Parts: sequence; C-alpha cells; structure tokens
Amino acid sequence: MKIIGLTGGIASGKSTVSQTLKQLGAVLIDADEVYHKTIEPHQPAWEDIVRTFGEDVLHPDGMINRDKLAGIVFTQEDCLRALNEITHPRVGERFTEELKKIQISQPDAVVVIDVPLLYETHMDRLCDEVWVIWVDRETQIQRLMNRNGYNRDEAIRRIEAQMSLDEKAKLADAVIDNRCSIEETIRTVTKYYKDILQKS
Repeated sequence: MKIIGLTGGIASGKSTVSQTLKQLGAVLIDADEVYHKTIEPHQPAWEDIVRTFGEDVLHPDGMINRDKLAGIVFTQEDCLRALNEITHPRVGERFTEELKKIQISQPDAVVVIDVPLLYETHMDRLCDEVWVIWVDRETQIQRLMNRNGYNRDEAIRRIEAQMSLDEKAKLADAVIDNRCSIEETIRTVTKYYKDILQKS
C-alpha cells in the first residue's frame, strides 16, 4: 500500500485534484468527511464542542452549526486552539483505523489522504509522499472571497489560520500549481499518479 498525503489551503482547489486521483483509481479518504462524522450529535467530539462553546453553536436538530462555530474560532485564537484540541486527535484516530482496514482489504492500493491541515496535525508522518496544491496568496484570497462571499479581511483571517502554501510547498515531494486551467491541473496530477504506479 502506498499513501499519498494531499494538502493545500482553503480555496486552493483541492477537490479537483482529489476527484481526479479517485477517477485514476486511488482510494480516497477525505478529511472533511471524517471530520463531519466525528462531530455528529452525541459523538465524544460533539459533546466536548457543546461543553466548550455552548448550545448556541447547534442547529435545532442538534447538528453543529459550522458557520456559527467558524465565526467564533476564526476571530479568537484561543477558541480555534480549543476546537483543534477537541477534533484533531479524533480525526487522526479515524484515519488510522481506515488505513488499517484498507491495508487488509486492498494491500496494493494507492491511498490518497486528503487533509487540509496535514502538516499542522503531523499526519504527513503517515505518508510515503506529500503532494501540495499551490496557488499564490492573492489568487487564494480572491477565490475565497468569490466562493464564500467573505470580505477581504475575513478571507485573510481564514487563510492565516493555516500554514502558508509557500511553507507547505517547501516541505512537499510534489507541488501542483493550480493557477492554470482545470485541464492543465488534471494533466499534472495524472503524470504524478502514473509516476507513483511505476515506482510501486
């Protein structure tokens, strides 16, 4: 089994790359999906979030109101730290469990773990290679503003809550420049993936 860590930053265009890898035959584990399961009602992480931030962060059906929670944690550094301490270890545990299952059922698989905070949570240690999806800072800001309707200050605040893409690119085994067309990105990803298969 070969494990590729796929990371980037908010609004860097990770979904295009991860879906391309899935279509090429990779087994994809998506951190966002794992995170959603981790904070479902009455899971241990959900209970800790409600205990820490109060019931105001819940929808009427008991689900976490992620927009409301984000509004708190991205304006108060200590709150973001508290949320990360609740969720990161549990997300990591679920990833480890999933990888063990795949190792047993598909020992020859190429597994892509799609994790925005791969370096920040030290999950790069699980990987044989790390690929970083990179765009310049201004492109990232503009994409986030256009996608989420944030003003410039809000976009910058969310971007600065993560390690910069330039720092991540320096640590990566492969860098995917995602400022170009979707077709160019797909060509680059396909080439990198074929290289992995040849090494296996």
